[in-house]
Amino acid sequence: MPYQRSALRNSTEILLVEDNPGDVRLLQEAFREANVTGNINVAIDGEEAIAYLRREGDFADKPRPALILLDLNLPRKTGREVLAEIKQERRLRRIPVVILSTSTSPDDIQCAYDLHANCYIQKPNDLETLVKLSRLLEGFWLKTAVLAM
Repeated sequence: MPYQRSALRNSTEILLVEDNPGDVRLLQEAFREANVTGNINVAIDGEEAIAYLRREGDFADKPRPALILLDLNLPRKTGREVLAEIKQERRLRRIPVVILSTSTSPDDIQCAYDLHANCYIQKPNDLETLVKLSRLLEGFWLKTAVLAM
């Protein structure tokens, strides 16, 4: 049977949850250089991420993301708390969550997977590696994987 791209893909929206403006700019630049077709929306803390995902307040008209890139160390609500809330909510739990963190702590990695993260990636700190990572993320999560609605 030949491979067919899923007709279920409802979006190429990506939610980046990152509080460091330098990391946000670097990731946006990497996605541009990699020619990733996804549109990156940014939440700068955990509470904003949850409001975005629940389409509350200023985020009422925002599209549902196909992929969430989540930092662990966030103000107002940690990445762990955000991940736990996402995976507990029926409307949100099917959105893949990729942890993108500088931490290599076995405890952080174990905790992320215990909370049902879909993937844990150590955040690269150079543009070239981020461009490669951006292509891999798009290739797998936005083009190859068949995602639930």
